Amino acid sequence: MASTSLSTAHDTAGTEDFAALLDASLGDNTGFAGSVLSGRVIRVEGDVAVIDVGLKSEGRVPLREFAPAGETAEVKAGDVIDLFVERYEDRDGAIKLSREKARREEAWTVLEKAHAANQRVAGTIFGRVKGGFTVDLGGAVAFLPGSQVDTRPMRDVAPLMGAPQQFQILKMDRPRGNIVVSRRAVLEEARTEQRGELIKGLKDGVVLDGVVKNLTDYGAFVDLGGVDGLLHVTDIAWRRVNHPSEVLTIGQPVKVQVIRFNPETQRISLGMKQLMADPWEGVALKYPVGAKSPAASPTSPITAPSWSWSRGSRGWSMSPR
Repeated sequence: MASTSLSTAHDTAGTEDFAALLDASLGDNTGFAGSVLSGRVIRVEGDVAVIDVGLKSEGRVPLREFAPAGETAEVKAGDVIDLFVERYEDRDGAIKLSREKARREEAWTVLEKAHAANQRVAGTIFGRVKGGFTVDLGGAVAFLPGSQVDTRPMRDVAPLMGAPQQFQILKMDRPRGNIVVSRRAVLEEARTEQRGELIKGLKDGVVLDGVVKNLTDYGAFVDLGGVDGLLHVTDIAWRRVNHPSEVLTIGQPVKVQVIRFNPETQRISLGMKQLMADPWEGVALKYPVGAKSPAASPTSPITAPSWSWSRGSRGWSMSPR
């Protein structure tokens, strides 16, 4: 019994030693494992492409690695493609290649240069994860925190999914394969540029297009495309407006006039009623002071007494004579 146990243990140890030696001998001393090589597609068999990278064996790569998720790979014999060598030879004597990892290596090299130069990079939001989203940066996958999607919280991110976007790289860690990006930084930079251009051309009387950004008891804040202006409740309409929500809604496009602009504080006062006809214009000519005008009395619909116009601190008013 003891002899049998020792023999079994010896065989197991020998098998493990042999496997370790085999693993150590496969690919580790060739200098090719972990590198990117150019290969030529020999043929396509089913869902794999057979590729020659100039080594003693051919590699087989799944077609799904040659196209983004949901798209059909366009690979044909004769195509020259860069591939990542995972192992020079596996236990079956074949080379293990990866197009996906080759794209990732290419992307990392490009992204590192962009990060060093503080340049924007193009990417596509393709997935949702805890705390944010995943972004494809041309082969490398980055993390987009939820707080870095936009300058303001977004309830619906669906319109951004799958659409090409510009991002700023915040952090990179190649050994760990981590990349953190921001879309918000790009928007804020663009907004600052727009603000500068807009401020240069601002002066009293200029008419601008804007979008209602927020409503308060005393007025509305209007986004003019990089800078906000205040539309006071008294400048919304010639009639009395108790609250801006009676006339405006958030997100509503509006045309406004710059009433006052302070270059030092960069405060902008806006008006809407200034673009409308003043109902009091011409009243003095049409109804001169002291003139009599027939009018119906609410207390006596039959009698039409004379009324006199007078101007006071609150404007024009009529009084019976």
